[in-house]
Amino acid sequence: MQELLSLLKKETYSEDHYIIDKISHFVLNSRIEELFLQANDCIDDENFSEALLFYNLILKEDSKNIHALIDRGTTLQNLGRIKSAIRSYDEALSISSDNLNALINKGSAFHLDGKYSDAIDCYDVALEIDKKHPMALAYKGLSLAELGQLAEAIDYFKNALSIDKHYHLAEISRDTAQELLKSIQEKNI
Repeated sequence: MQELLSLLKKETYSEDHYIIDKISHFVLNSRIEELFLQANDCIDDENFSEALLFYNLILKEDSKNIHALIDRGTTLQNLGRIKSAIRSYDEALSISSDNLNALINKGSAFHLDGKYSDAIDCYDVALEIDKKHPMALAYKGLSLAELGQLAEAIDYFKNALSIDKHYHLAEISRDTAQELLKSIQEKNI
């Protein structure tokens, strides 16, 4: 045991230690991959509570696994546990502050919670990283529309569609916002 400790302190590894390290890394990755597959099966079956258990097992193995943190947040969101979802996204963002998926999902959680300005703040950070991210543009449009800023929302939907002309959410949202704006303008005449 002393010999192993002295090797670790010196950070010199024999070939055997290198092989053992590689094998343990492979086994851990295989286990995590299997847990992700099981979680995805649960999600496909809309069994979100059980999927959450698998994400927690992954995080027990690898507490800094960003994908598991984001997927756990999305699952918590699906369960209506918005504040817990936001905490999970925050954990992911503490590891990688420019993670677009975490930023956009955190914004969508705020949106679901009726905190549209907080949602817009998340989308703005995402758009600073990638100005042409269609989902961030469309989601920002949704939050702007909820705040009654329909003309500005329409611009964001149009921008999203200029990047991805098949983005159905942006198309439907743009059309709905245009109809609402038209209806409001007609009432004011």
